[in-house]
Amino acid sequence: MVQQNTCLAYSTDFISKMPGVEEDVPLKDPRVTESRPCKPETSGPTQEDKSSPEDHPSCVIDTVNDVSKLSSEIGMNHDFHVEEKVLPPSSLEGRVKETIHNAFWDHLKEQLLATPPDFSCALELLKEVKEILLSLLLPRQNRLRSEIEAALDMDLLKKEAERGTLNVPHLSKYILNMMTLLCAPVRDEAVQKLENITDPVRLLRGIFQVLGLMKMDMVNYTIQSLQPQLQEHSIQYERAKFQELLNKQPRLLDHTTKWLAQAAADLSMPPPSCPDTPNSSNGASSSPSEAAISPEPLSPAMVLSQGFLNLLLWDPEDEEFPETLLMHRARLQELEAQLNQLTILASVLLVASSFSGSVLFGSPQFVDKLKRTIKALMEEFNSRPEEEAMVTVSEQVSQEIHQSLKNMGLAALSSDNTASLIGQLQNVAKKENCVRSVIDQRIHLFLKCCLVLGVQRSLLDLPGGLTLIEAELAELGQKFVNLTHHNQQVFGPYYTEILKTLLPPAQALETEVESL
Repeated sequence: MVQQNTCLAYSTDFISKMPGVEEDVPLKDPRVTESRPCKPETSGPTQEDKSSPEDHPSCVIDTVNDVSKLSSEIGMNHDFHVEEKVLPPSSLEGRVKETIHNAFWDHLKEQLLATPPDFSCALELLKEVKEILLSLLLPRQNRLRSEIEAALDMDLLKKEAERGTLNVPHLSKYILNMMTLLCAPVRDEAVQKLENITDPVRLLRGIFQVLGLMKMDMVNYTIQSLQPQLQEHSIQYERAKFQELLNKQPRLLDHTTKWLAQAAADLSMPPPSCPDTPNSSNGASSSPSEAAISPEPLSPAMVLSQGFLNLLLWDPEDEEFPETLLMHRARLQELEAQLNQLTILASVLLVASSFSGSVLFGSPQFVDKLKRTIKALMEEFNSRPEEEAMVTVSEQVSQEIHQSLKNMGLAALSSDNTASLIGQLQNVAKKENCVRSVIDQRIHLFLKCCLVLGVQRSLLDLPGGLTLIEAELAELGQKFVNLTHHNQQVFGPYYTEILKTLLPPAQALETEVESL
């Protein structure tokens, strides 16, 4: 009996943490949780979690984020899907998991080779397989459901095990046939490879790994099917929970009000200009990006767009972050970091193109290679000061240009031009550098245009200097628009009421934020 319980603990832990599969996909059978070994309650509530709503606005994160984080992610990301999780073999977690799984499968092999064979672990595995297969069925597939119930009748299989006649290879063959029927086309090859495995233990291990991927496929299918309902639920739930907190803490919107007031003040000031703007002819005033920031007249939509853009410049030390966006603060910081990297990338490309001419930068292959090189080197920004890391970037970019010019039979850069190129590239590390400042302003213009006109329309007329990072800008813009759109849907009514107090009546009533 002890041996059987050990086997059950091994098998259920293996199913829930199969290598290569995200761990947050729960099993359908709730009994699996009950049979697991005891583990520390690391995700339980802490003293901070139990604090009252009056303690700090961060209670919005504790109360709303705990339950609706996944739902909110699905609502913001229309391409949301569960992905295969691959742990680095050299990581501690990867080594520990591999050791545990190997121990379990070695234990199973010993049981099956014993005289007489011990089928206790095999029965638990077959039980898990049955539950997974049933979970993959659609409601209308009653015939297959009955067939699986009959073929994997656990009472019958237990009697066969007691008599020593349990045919594990035969059952594995049946399971493979059923997997062939139920798997998505993308898994056909993986299932076919299993058919060539003759060792029963290796075959069962492979079956569990592929079944984990099939469960992931079913989860993604279900998410896509229910996304409109999940999105609406997320909006209603987040708004309701925030209203509960607001009822207990009437001043909960103070930081949000201050944030929108600052956005309105920013729009009332003349836009900054740089007399040394390169390629100024490419950023003509007729572009959508320029039109998107017209200072007259102010409207709720313009104020809110400016407010969202200000979040990408937020001082990390400033704790007066708008309460309505606390749940997404980490995501906004990631977007800010991505924006900063794109600013440096575009600045480096712009400086490099001014030295090497249109021949090199007219080659998509050269541009793609150079971008990959720069992105790889920019990863050092996380561990080294920017000015230090830019020395490496400038030298490598100079070498790439020199080698490419040589390969194309063109004249190489003179020593003076090479020195000037390296010097100007290194200056990009300084935030006050004019090229970097102009690129930064233009990326912000693009993002503002995305909020007003949409990503695809904004891409039609990119400001000068940004065409080489069009794909990266599209990704950044879509993430930013998805986040802000979801936030507007949740908190639109609150923003509308706040803006009525900040704008003249005629402008405040022009439109409701909720309907944007």
